[in-house]
Amino acid sequence: MARSGLAAAARVARWADAALHPGRDGATSDGKGTLSDETAERAAAELGLTPDQIRADWDTARLAGLVEVHGDSARPGWRLRAWNRDDSAVLRGWVALFDAWSLAYPEPTDHEPAAVAEVVSAMPQVLSFLQLSAGPVPEEQLLDLLQQRVTELRTERCEIPYGPRSEPAHPTHPAHPALAEAEPAQSAALHLASARPESEAAPRPEPDAPLAPLLDWALRALASVGALTYGHGQATLTPLGSWAVWVKLEQICVAAQSPAGNIEQAAEGMLRGCAQLRPNAARAEYRAWLAARPVGNAVTELIDAARGDDALLRGLAFEALRVVGAPAEPDVRSVADEPTLRPYALLWLAEHDGIDPEDAHEVLTREEATWLWVDTAAAVADHGEAPMLVRHLESALQPTVPALLDEVRAVGHPRTVQVLVALAAAHPDPALAKAVRRAAFQVHTGGS
Repeated sequence: MARSGLAAAARVARWADAALHPGRDGATSDGKGTLSDETAERAAAELGLTPDQIRADWDTARLAGLVEVHGDSARPGWRLRAWNRDDSAVLRGWVALFDAWSLAYPEPTDHEPAAVAEVVSAMPQVLSFLQLSAGPVPEEQLLDLLQQRVTELRTERCEIPYGPRSEPAHPTHPAHPALAEAEPAQSAALHLASARPESEAAPRPEPDAPLAPLLDWALRALASVGALTYGHGQATLTPLGSWAVWVKLEQICVAAQSPAGNIEQAAEGMLRGCAQLRPNAARAEYRAWLAARPVGNAVTELIDAARGDDALLRGLAFEALRVVGAPAEPDVRSVADEPTLRPYALLWLAEHDGIDPEDAHEVLTREEATWLWVDTAAAVADHGEAPMLVRHLESALQPTVPALLDEVRAVGHPRTVQVLVALAAAHPDPALAKAVRRAAFQVHTGGS
């Protein structure tokens, strides 16, 4: 179902990969990877679609990580590259789209952003009820539940009638069980808090403001990403939507691939097999894998794996290169000028030269360190649990969250939006989550 739900987006992404080449003017200069009119019309003609369909599928591809935006251009994401061989990559793409449901469908323009944010915050409970119901639920029943949950959110905030309103607290839902120590597993934030700019002084919604139009919007948005079906006054979770809610609420995770047989895998397969091992066990597996092949070939394979778009594999590849040691130095030094690998290579070389690992980060520029922070956050967002992502925020070099957000936006990492979306969904502090959501929206729309 995830493949079929993303098939149209994957089709447009593949067309762009094949038809557009470096240097071609395929996007506008808005800095957010929007297709130019010329490109959208060309794609529509070649794929037998309308330009509006092309743009909608393109936006879906961006939200699902099938394409990644780099300034005024875009390139295929690792999930698109792995589409035909890795079902988990397809599923992760759909989960990313599910988490971003409030960006995937236009919200009503005649409602206060604060009211929209409250509905987004309350929807996890609506989804949970739908999952437990295991069948169609009348819209009136969902509206009653939504009204109760919005009232609870306001009560929990001890909301007063006048003055600036506080952002609703976003309940944190259970994530996949954490992998031991620093080795992350798959992320599991149940909902995406609204990523739209909101005025701090915005008036609070009236207690009796009608929520029916906003429930209709939310259900249509969730239907647009394939999480549920909605019509004839009722909603039903799709099997895929039911699975997603169940996984996130019950902490069901995909069983870790057994380390047995990793020695015969190519580098990427070996790294994926080691992703859920404890650090010591992973290092033992790296040693066994390295012993089974010429070191030069092994280093080449590891660096090629690091060049991929999965940030987790990038980090693990350099951990394996640490096990290789001195024989890997020439190859690591040769990739130190590649932007994607540079921060990892500089840290590897610093440690190889005897610098304490705790001090090795000093060899990075502020921009390189920020890029590495986003890249690591992307690995956690894809493979880790929500609390791990929140803890990662504390490792940033910037002294304040606003300073971090400014530098993260400036560094231009292709996964910036997805990282900020995941962080906003995971963080328990509503004020901080609000600032992160606003930054995610601004990066997504090219705003300032």
